[in-house]
Amino acid sequence: MAQDSPNSLEAKTLDLKAYFDRIGCAALGQAHHEGNLAPTLDTLKAIHQGHTSTIAFENLSSFFHQPVSLALADLQQKLIHDQRGGYCFEQNLLLRSVLVALGFQVTNLAARVRWNLPKDAITPRSHMLLKVDIDDMPYIADVGFGGLTVTEPLALVPDQPQFTSHEPYRLTVAGQTYCLEAQLNQVWQPLYCFDLQAQQHCDYEVSNWHVSTHPQSLFVNVLIAARPGDGYRYALLNNQLTTHYLDGRSELHRLTTATELHDVLSDRFGLRVPETLDLQQALERFGAS
Repeated sequence: MAQDSPNSLEAKTLDLKAYFDRIGCAALGQAHHEGNLAPTLDTLKAIHQGHTSTIAFENLSSFFHQPVSLALADLQQKLIHDQRGGYCFEQNLLLRSVLVALGFQVTNLAARVRWNLPKDAITPRSHMLLKVDIDDMPYIADVGFGGLTVTEPLALVPDQPQFTSHEPYRLTVAGQTYCLEAQLNQVWQPLYCFDLQAQQHCDYEVSNWHVSTHPQSLFVNVLIAARPGDGYRYALLNNQLTTHYLDGRSELHRLTTATELHDVLSDRFGLRVPETLDLQQALERFGAS
């Protein structure tokens, strides 16, 4: 008996229609249903843009000491059906499964975060991203880097500014190591560095356990949410909501009640906030009540 290919197994496991509806790309779902959705760069761009604008980056689970599962069934339930978000492992593993099911050639990668750190700081491979090969051209897809998540796939071409619907980005290379940078206020800032060594799911399980449970992990101690919009980015850090506009302006608003926090998570980040989360207790944790 012939065995299913990995692509067909992904397609059987995934609810692609629900995913495309979730990211506001129902037309792609219809095209896939009709057998007309090819694994092209245009398809990847549409999925990447829809995903980043709809499924917010957030760490509610780890902040409230709840387990973070990387099983595909759990990722679908949380990010699609429960209308939640997640961080890099959740976001990019879901994206990976979608792309593989659609016939894209995908390689799992891992990166060392460099954002807001001293130049000599050594960090673990705690970030996940994807390499997607289309017509012999490699691209980087990453829908899970918080407040500076790239809103479009980037060609894996060094030293060439690439313009997106938000900030310009570029990749530098030294030996076998690539570094992704974003241009902020005319200055190139490093985000993370990576090589092209393929990663396995178990590699992400180890990193995910660390970032979601370690007592000193940022995701355990600080409440974070981020979502890009048309001409702006929303960023939540504990009880501080900042709207960063592409023209350089920023607006800061401090949230002082559980109702405010709930409404911001719901209205600005598009999250269905579980009733079991004690938002008042969260405000007390960071001294905002």
